[in-house]
Amino acid sequence: MEARDPELRRELDATLQARRELGPEYESALIDSFLEKVEQRLAGTDDRRTRRRLAEQQMAAARGGAQPAAPLGTFGERFGFGVASLVLAIPLSAIGVANAGIEGLVVAWLGIFGVNAVHARTWPWIRKRQRPASEWDG
Repeated sequence: MEARDPELRRELDATLQARRELGPEYESALIDSFLEKVEQRLAGTDDRRTRRRLAEQQMAAARGGAQPAAPLGTFGERFGFGVASLVLAIPLSAIGVANAGIEGLVVAWLGIFGVNAVHARTWPWIRKRQRPASEWDG
């Protein structure tokens, strides 16, 4: 739906004119009728968007392409994740040492390392890029 839909504008003008002619006692019924038309228009727009998105996904699948990859985080997001994990490492280390000694510290740091390793798999310089097969691959 466009920002200024001429058809909805005409409907609103007609509703306001009907309110002037009928009086304030019909105001709630007129407003309900207008809002119902707006809801129908929005539902139609959502349906078209959903069908378009589904068609795009089907076309990509039919062409043999994979689903679009999730966007990679920016450097700031990755840096923030690393800083947050190091900040959280302090209390996790203290809890691990207080409850289980050196073994608790090792478990805490293995967990921190594991979370960061999983997060690092989305980084572009670590993730292996797939190249299309060519006739030269033999």
